Amino acid sequence: MSLLLRIASAIDRFSDRTGRVLVWLSLAMVVVGGYNAVVRYLDKFTGLGLSSNTYIELQWYLFSLLFLLGAAYTLRHDAHVRVDVLLVRLSPKGRAWVDVLGTVLFLIPFCILMLWVAWPAVSSSWAVREMSPDPGGLPRYPIKAVIPVAFVLLLGLAVITGHRTDEPAGEPGGHV
Repeated sequence: MSLLLRIASAIDRFSDRTGRVLVWLSLAMVVVGGYNAVVRYLDKFTGLGLSSNTYIELQWYLFSLLFLLGAAYTLRHDAHVRVDVLLVRLSPKGRAWVDVLGTVLFLIPFCILMLWVAWPAVSSSWAVREMSPDPGGLPRYPIKAVIPVAFVLLLGLAVITGHRTDEPAGEPGGHV
């Protein structure tokens, strides 16, 4: 097995495991969000102080993880958003060209740009162990570290997807 295929398999396995974890993270995000909504309402009437910036930021962090790490899982399973109105009129070869051009002209440059732009903010956040400015808030540096991880995963999938032969191409707007 070539090095590229071994790397592709490792990224695929990681993305699949991450996808299974993200299902549970989305449930946790909904539970935390529901808790936040209920206790903020109850706090108005009871004054118990059950609401906290910790829970509000935790919900934000869970959403960030879901969005950032879910992008690679979505790309891996060919479930990303497409303009089906145009793609449905194309042959499978035409759809493949749209995928290749979209990846080469947009996805790969965007991932590289995001890594270049995000790295200074992430590294300085880690250098000072950045914390939330809100009382009771969470540390910011761990969640910021997910940004380059997410774009490295996306970039890796984008680069190797064209070299893989283990999965058939998907239909527009759906799964294989």
